[in-house]
Amino acid sequence: MAKERDVVLVAGFAQFPKGTPVYELHKVIGCILIVDKNDEIIVDATFTFLMDTTRDFIKSLVCGQSIKEGIGPLIEKMERQINIPGQKALIQSFINAYERYRLIKEEEKSIKMSDLR
Repeated sequence: MAKERDVVLVAGFAQFPKGTPVYELHKVIGCILIVDKNDEIIVDATFTFLMDTTRDFIKSLVCGQSIKEGIGPLIEKMERQINIPGQKALIQSFINAYERYRLIKEEEKSIKMSDLR
């Protein structure tokens, strides 16, 4: 029998730069990640973007990637391979989603530690 995944959904948001065309269309970008908490792998991701191709490309960069040791390598990859208006906002939304994930992991760690006392 296959083991059920212990996953969590997290989201992060960032504002596009004011005065840019993408700001006039969207104002904010969202990054939604589904992360397996056991092996700390991103199992699914979506970004609130108008074009499916853009969203699918970015998803392909992050899905299947480990975030156990942080997201520095993923951010570097995004900076190298994504050249779009609002790139920094996109990356910031990813960072914000990751930070929410880390908070969940820290809370779980605190609960486990208090159970030991």
